[in-house]
Amino acid sequence: MSASIPDMRELGTKVRNWGRWGTDDERGTTNLITPERVAAASSLIRTGEVFELGIPLDADGPQPGGARINPIRLMSENGQEQVLPGGFKWADDYVFMPLQTGSQYDSLAHVHYDEQLYNGHPGDGVTVKGADKCGIQTQAKGIAGRGVLLDIARHRGVDWLQAGEAIGPDELDAVAAAQGVEVGPGDILLFRTGWHAKFLVEKDPAAYMAGEPGLSLATAQWLRDRDVAVVGADNWAVEVMPGENPGSLFELHMVLIRDMGMTLAEMLNFEELAAACAADGNYDFFYAGPPLKFTRGLGSPINPLAIR
Repeated sequence: MSASIPDMRELGTKVRNWGRWGTDDERGTTNLITPERVAAASSLIRTGEVFELGIPLDADGPQPGGARINPIRLMSENGQEQVLPGGFKWADDYVFMPLQTGSQYDSLAHVHYDEQLYNGHPGDGVTVKGADKCGIQTQAKGIAGRGVLLDIARHRGVDWLQAGEAIGPDELDAVAAAQGVEVGPGDILLFRTGWHAKFLVEKDPAAYMAGEPGLSLATAQWLRDRDVAVVGADNWAVEVMPGENPGSLFELHMVLIRDMGMTLAEMLNFEELAAACAADGNYDFFYAGPPLKFTRGLGSPINPLAIR
C-alpha cells in the first residue's frame, strides 16, 4: 500500500468511537446532534427557502439493475371498475424497491469487518431477518441540524469531477476556507462532486455506477477531528471509486460506519442548493432528513431538505 494511503485497520482503530456513548450504543455519531445544536441550527433559516436534496423515486433513476434496482411502482386500485355510493372512487399503489434505492442512508449495520459491527456488536446479528443491532430504526428520531455544503466541483471550476478522483483533507480545508465556512461538531456535512449533474446531463446509469469521484480514506481522520455527525454526497458511495487500495473494497465505508459509527447519505442532488449558496455566499443551513422507520433495516430511502 502507498505510504500516502493509511492502513485501513490502523486508521479504524485510531478514529474508533466504540464505547464513547456507552457500550450498548447503536446510533454512533448522530449522538453529536444534541438538542442544543439543533436549536442553534434553526437560526440558519434566513429566508425560509426550501431545497429538495432527494432524487425522484421512479424508473428513470441511476440504478438499472444488479444488486439494486430503480423503484417499481404498481397500482392495486385505480377506481375505474368501482361502483360505490355517491360516486366515490379511490386509488392505491405500492412499491417494490431496495431500501437503498435513490437518495438513502446507510445504517450502521450496513457494512462490517472482522465479524464486528459498530461498537463491537456481533456481525452475525445481521441475518435473513435483518439487523438485530444498529438497524436504521435507531435513527428514527430523525437527522436534523446544521448542514454544511462543500462545493468541490465549483471550487475546481468544473461541472463535475472524474471517476477515480479522490478528495483529500487538504482540499476539504481549502474549499471550506474559500467558502468562508467552518465544519464543526454535530454538523451534517454535504459535499458536491457534480456526479449527479453528470447523470442528469448524460442519462447513462451504467456510466454513473461504473466509478465515481469521492472522499479519500485519509478524510476519516479529518471528519473525526471535527466530530462531524453525518456525511452526504451526490455520488453513490461517498468514497472514491475505484478505491485507493486495489486489494480491498469500500475501505472508507468500513472505517466510517463500523469504526466511527457514522451514518452516510448517498445519491443526493445538490444542484439547486449549490447555485443558491454560491449566489449569496451562505453555505450553511438547516438540514432535515429523517429516515423511514424500517425495523432492523440496513438502510432507508430519504427525502432530505435544506432550509435556508
